[in-house]
Amino acid sequence: MNRLHSLKAFCRVVELQGFAAAARDMGLAPSAVTRLINELEAHVGVRLINRTTRRMALTEAGEAYLERVRRILSELEEADASVRSSSLAVNGVLKVVAPSAFATSQIAPLLVEFRRRYPALTVSLSSPGLVESLDANFDVSLIASRGAPGDGEFVARQLACSDVILCAAPAYIARFGPVARPADLMEHELLTNHPGEEMVLHPDASDPAATGFRFTPKDPPLTTGRMDIVLSSALAGLCIVPLPSYAAAQPLAEGRLVRVLPGWRLYRISLHAAMPTRKYVPAKTRAFLDYLFEVFPGGATDPWAPLADAQ
Repeated sequence: MNRLHSLKAFCRVVELQGFAAAARDMGLAPSAVTRLINELEAHVGVRLINRTTRRMALTEAGEAYLERVRRILSELEEADASVRSSSLAVNGVLKVVAPSAFATSQIAPLLVEFRRRYPALTVSLSSPGLVESLDANFDVSLIASRGAPGDGEFVARQLACSDVILCAAPAYIARFGPVARPADLMEHELLTNHPGEEMVLHPDASDPAATGFRFTPKDPPLTTGRMDIVLSSALAGLCIVPLPSYAAAQPLAEGRLVRVLPGWRLYRISLHAAMPTRKYVPAKTRAFLDYLFEVFPGGATDPWAPLADAQ
């Protein structure tokens, strides 16, 4: 038995004072409405409507049941309307998760214009560090990964790419000297997450004659997976550090950092915006994604490369 359908049929029969009228209103055959009422009475174990060939009337139990059913159906309609309204209106709270450096350097500054467009929407931005796959607890996950973000029950679209490059503070270069060629890195302090692990520098793609350079840095002065600590240690002049171009671009443009070995990169990061599913996307989620796709170029473009290279 479709309980909800039977409850609605019960109310319409009473309101329209007849099975045939209720059937026409619901687009059903009279026999179907009769069956729904019979199933409902069998379910509750009480006769709800006394009917003859000429008239129908609620039983005492039917009158008490009708009052409660009307209240339930009214609350259900209000709940449906509330959810439907929230899916169409750009308001409420939008939960977003993003890598810490990307959230700080790129997303937070964009919220000024986004807030101007959608003043009724609050963005709850979490930045736990690395975000390499979708987190279903959030409306939007901004993923930074090498290559595609993987398979799963989600929809992802690429925002941009970012090269991981080597940077250092001018004070470090003044103290230890410049890095003229990749082999010079063997004598410098270089932050790594895994001491003793081989690293590979890749040449700029515009130079077809160049080949990659493999090396193992000496023991680093610091290991950390937190990008804010990486950036802070670089600015303090502790060592040479690898930074994604989106985190390095601003301090490079301001002269607080200098690029080490321009034309070389360690690897490339793909940045994707992902959501759990494409079906029934709330307006607030769609508005935020549309704004991101408006700001970022998409595809394999690194929009921060010009800033990182202009020194």
